Order: sequence, then structure tokens, then C-alpha cells
Amino acid sequence: MAEKNSKKNKTQQNATIALNRQAKHEYFIEERFEAGMVLEGWEVKSLREGRVQLKESYVVLKRGEAWLSGAHISALLSASTHIKPDSIRHKKLLLNRHELNKLIGSVERKGYTLIPLSMYWKSGRAKLEIGLAKGKQLHDKRATSKDRDWQREKERIMKKA
Repeated sequence: MAEKNSKKNKTQQNATIALNRQAKHEYFIEERFEAGMVLEGWEVKSLREGRVQLKESYVVLKRGEAWLSGAHISALLSASTHIKPDSIRHKKLLLNRHELNKLIGSVERKGYTLIPLSMYWKSGRAKLEIGLAKGKQLHDKRATSKDRDWQREKERIMKKA
């Protein structure tokens, strides 16, 4: 019994595979969606090893379907010899029709885009959190930085008092 519980705790602690840290700096994230992904076997093995990068990836809507582009999943050295791994292959995202229609309508408006925020494990399946976002301009980035610094300073002052 103790072994099963410790295994559960380990999987809950290591549920996050990859984060797109730059996304919050570059975009205002208005809404978040959870999507499944269609992956090949070697990609799942690479995800378990944490060999994925979301930094320059984005989500494209084509023919009523969502696709993840630019995400780099590097193949393991011990990958099978009968497959040829493509590290930047477009991956289909699994969303409900209602969610897809909402995203398509939002992206057609000026300035909105879909970006991957994080990749994580949920019930043994790889999930991708995507955000409906609007790009920040330079003055917006400065204001966000000022607000964050002021919040830190307030916490320091309150802690001393």
C-alpha cells in the first residue's frame, strides 16, 4: 500500500512537463483551455524524459481543427530504428467542437492569438494548456514589471511592520 501512495505523490509532483515562461511576459492571457494531443510512441517517451520545448511554439487553426506548431520534442537516442522521428512535427490538438468554434471566432478578431502555456500529465495522458492571448506592447511590459515590483515591495514593508 505504501508503495502505491508514494508513486502517486511522485506523479503529482512531476505532473508539469514544460512551461512557456515567456508567454506571460509577451501576452495578455484572457482565457485558458485544456487540450489533449495526438502523439506518437517515441514522442510520449521523450515527454516522460522532459525533452520538450514550448518557447517558440504556437497554435494554428486549419480547417476547423487546432494544431500545435513549432514545439520541439527531441527524440531519445534509444528510439526505434524503423521510425524516423520528426522533432517539430505538427501535432493535432483535441478540443470539443464548442471550444473550437469559440477559439475560431476569437482568433478572427484583431490581435488575438493562441499560444501554448504549459504541458503536463493528467491521468496518464499528456495535456496542453493553451491561452487565448493578445500581444503586449513595450509600455504594457514596463507597466506589468512596475506592478510586480510594487507588489514585492508592499509585501516586504508589511512583513517588517
